Amino acid sequence: MIMARIAQEVRRAYAACAAALVSGGVDLDAIDALGLNVEMPVFTVSQAAQIAGVHPQTLRQYDRLGLVVPQRTGGGARRYTLRDVARLAQAQQLSQDEGINLAGVTHILSLQEENRQLRRQIRHLRRRLDGDSVFEAGMDGEVVEVRQSPFYHVRRRGRAYIAPLQITSGRE
Repeated sequence: MIMARIAQEVRRAYAACAAALVSGGVDLDAIDALGLNVEMPVFTVSQAAQIAGVHPQTLRQYDRLGLVVPQRTGGGARRYTLRDVARLAQAQQLSQDEGINLAGVTHILSLQEENRQLRRQIRHLRRRLDGDSVFEAGMDGEVVEVRQSPFYHVRRRGRAYIAPLQITSGRE
């Protein structure tokens, strides 16, 4: 979906979130919790550059280096997401203020994104944990949910009789 096709109120909400990301007033987790799609490509090169406080040519260089790779429209134009804007702001801060080279910045941003995804997965699993589910590692290492039967807790002579369990994938 291109920025021009988004309602004016939604466009303002994304721009405000992007500005808050750059200023450090909010993080991607908080925006995600609000229900906004941090992966929706809504900003042009000039918009993203202005929000992140960088030159548009810097964005093109970051794209060539694989540091921040925007999505493309059918015509090949770059479109940046809120996640991209956050990465741009962090890349600028790390390289300009901390003096870290771009290879180091790429590695740091990759680790930060991995941590964010893990925190998101933990939140998701906690929401699903409603007392009648247990999460275990599946054969391939993926998290699987094991739903217990209502008869799971039946005890006879001090022993628990385990009814058949329903196993569902942790993926959605």
